[in-house]
Order: sequence, then structure tokens, then C-alpha cells
Amino acid sequence: MVYLPPAFTETRREVLIAHIERHDFGMLVTHGEAGLIASQIPFLIEQRGSQLVLQGHLARANPQLDDLDGAAEALAVFAGPHAYISPNWYEAGPSVPTWNYATVHAYGPSRRIEDAEWLHDLVRRLSDRHEAHEAAQGHAAWRMQDLPGPYVQSMLKGIVGIEIAVARLEGKFKLSQNRPAADRPRIVAALDARGDPESAAVADLMRGRA
Repeated sequence: MVYLPPAFTETRREVLIAHIERHDFGMLVTHGEAGLIASQIPFLIEQRGSQLVLQGHLARANPQLDDLDGAAEALAVFAGPHAYISPNWYEAGPSVPTWNYATVHAYGPSRRIEDAEWLHDLVRRLSDRHEAHEAAQGHAAWRMQDLPGPYVQSMLKGIVGIEIAVARLEGKFKLSQNRPAADRPRIVAALDARGDPESAAVADLMRGRA
């Protein structure tokens, strides 16, 4: 569970899913006999009617697979842009520094999948998704289907698929909603003036909530 003050809570499902799509390199967290384990992996989203499903894979040697028994709850964290906020940007004080950020937490029972055909399809979809960005930049897209079949099969033996049936989503978009209205354009302008992509992304999120 994440601490969710009402001012920072995002509950719109379409916004939460769009955030996951954009920040799909998530952190998988489980708790089993070995204690807490976390792995950073790319996820794919699948919508089955009203059921949201997260799919990915882990190395076969990863002990976290022991926690994916189909019943135990897993947590996937999708962190978005974040930026330091200086109290010098506020119209009036006294004030203290803070941090603005956006994150979505997905919870649900998780299971492991070892079906070779399912794994092949997952890895192909993952690579196609991210190679599309390369193609959009004018680069030749790498294609899994161009690899020799025996090589692909040998690589697939080293991974195990995972799937989380999402039971609940929690979104926290801390974007200075608790500050006076006069402070928000000042903060956005200061973030833009930094000139770095992360601060600009936070400024864009703030503009979207003006």
C-alpha cells in the first residue's frame, strides 16, 4: 500500500493505465520464504474484458519465481518523472523543499508461465513494441523472427513468463496540488527553465492538472 493523501490521489483508470504504458519498465516486488525480492523488468499490458493483466518474464535462475504461485499477491511499481521543488519558487514563505513525482502501483495474484509458445509470443511482442521506437527514429528495426529458430529456442529456455491479474491500482501524482494557486505557474516555469527532460516532464504533468 502506498501513502495516498487525497490531494495527490489519482483514481481514473485510463490515466493509470496510460502511465503504465508510458513507464512500462516496472519494479516487481514479492514476499515469500526468502523475504522481500525486487526485480526491474519490462511489462506488457493485456486487457481481458474488465480484467487488466500485466505480463513479463524473469531469468529462470531468479529466486523470485518461487513467490509466483498463482495466489500470493505481487506488486508492480511504475515510477514516472520526478523533480526536486525548491521553496525559492513559492510566492511566500516560510516553506521547505519537496519533491514532485508520479507513480502507479499495481497489485494482484501472480503466476509463472513456462509454455514455450506463450513465451515466444511474449518476447516477440516486447521486442516489436520497443523496436517500433527505433523505426520511428529512422533506424532499422531488429526482428526476432529473423533469428535462427534453434537459437531462439535455446534463449527461451533461460526465462520464465510471469503474469499478474491486477486486483487494484493506486496512483499517486504529487504535483503541488496542496500549494496556493499562485505558486503553480511559478513552479512550472522554474521546472521548464532547468532545461532537463525529467523536470520538463513534471512541468507537463502539472500543466495537465491546471
